[in-house]
Amino acid sequence: MSELERVLAAVRERVTPDASEREAMRAAVDALSSRTREAIRELPVEADVLQVGSTGRGTWLADDRDIDVFVRFPTSVDREDLEAYGLRVGRTVLPDGREEYAEHPYVTGEFRGFDVDLVPCYDVESATGIRSAVDRTPFHSAYLDAHLDDDLAADVRAFKQFLTGIGAYGSNLKTRGFSGYLAELLVLEYDGLEPLLRAAADWNPPVRLDPEGHGTREFDDPLVVIDPTDPERNVAAVCSAENVARLQHYARDLLADPREELFFRDEPAPVAEADVREYLARRETTAVAITFDAPDLVDDQLYPQLRRSLDGVTGLLALRGFTPVRARAMAADRGALLVELAVATLPAVERHEGPPVGVRTHAEGFYGAYADDPDVYGPFLDGDRYVVERPREHTRAVDLLASDALFEVGLGAHVETALEDAYEVLVGDEVATLAGEFGTELARYMAPTV
Repeated sequence: MSELERVLAAVRERVTPDASEREAMRAAVDALSSRTREAIRELPVEADVLQVGSTGRGTWLADDRDIDVFVRFPTSVDREDLEAYGLRVGRTVLPDGREEYAEHPYVTGEFRGFDVDLVPCYDVESATGIRSAVDRTPFHSAYLDAHLDDDLAADVRAFKQFLTGIGAYGSNLKTRGFSGYLAELLVLEYDGLEPLLRAAADWNPPVRLDPEGHGTREFDDPLVVIDPTDPERNVAAVCSAENVARLQHYARDLLADPREELFFRDEPAPVAEADVREYLARRETTAVAITFDAPDLVDDQLYPQLRRSLDGVTGLLALRGFTPVRARAMAADRGALLVELAVATLPAVERHEGPPVGVRTHAEGFYGAYADDPDVYGPFLDGDRYVVERPREHTRAVDLLASDALFEVGLGAHVETALEDAYEVLVGDEVATLAGEFGTELARYMAPTV
């Protein structure tokens, strides 16, 4: 047995639920299904119950306490009634649960120590005929049930743990990583974890995989895995180029130096304010941060808006000459857009180039606009162009971010509303105060890794 085989075998053993876990899961699912069928009998329509997700197909990890139960309604039920019936069943089965909303509302709660999502969907004939995204899920379960054996399921669990260890597991819009279904399809496509790792180490994106040979549509993504149940869908669409590269990096790392530590890495310890101040002093950079009350949104809505807002802020700072080094968006009770700058203060004047003198209309317009302005140097010629040196509107980054210019860049809609209500700009050592709320995020920022 090679060292890689030994490591993979050890990981598979660690992440496979033991007999007691499997029995507890089975008993909980049986009881939930029974209660759900009883609740359905009180409805004026028929529906069936099925368990989906990783616990439904045996690819769940040890200590994973999630159960997904779907209630499948006929397509003759209209959308409003489906939502109402789904919530009615959910509240009956999980009376202490709460409503959540994805594409439509559902109930989530706890049952016998397990976290349960009880989700309504339509009983459509095929995944291409879905009425909402969740309607595909039963087809995913059926496909994998038909193709995964026990050995491949064990490799799926190990691969999910690997993705967790490297920080690339999860298809939410905060992580933008690999979903459980995508992990299952990749292990199935390469017939095991080791061949998958060897293939990923050699990927040259864009990579296209088509398990059922649909070959009907092109996608502009770094990783394309055509859904075997729906040829119009790329299962890897949410997976960022960064996370595809992350998988490649760590696949090469594991193959070169097989070790269990890559599968089970701990969160970094949160940093203190003094650590942040020392970090900035050592690098001789200046950090600025815009802080505000975080919008009350689920992560899948919040993080795309934070990233858009951070792109807008860094773009503004770069355009005005403040040279961003690195940036990060963070959210808890507050939101924070952190940008580390190589330049925090600029001269009182800035160079502004006009058109070539030979472009008469534009050149005369530029010259006329500045010829009698007592606050500018010039116009003068630099080569064949008119040039002026004019007063800079904002010489300090903190003043720029405190100005109306902040609202002239692309911001996420809800983030922009929050900023309009109130925001604060921290600069230099003031940024260290963020450690109290974002100590772990700042630890990652200050010690970046792949």
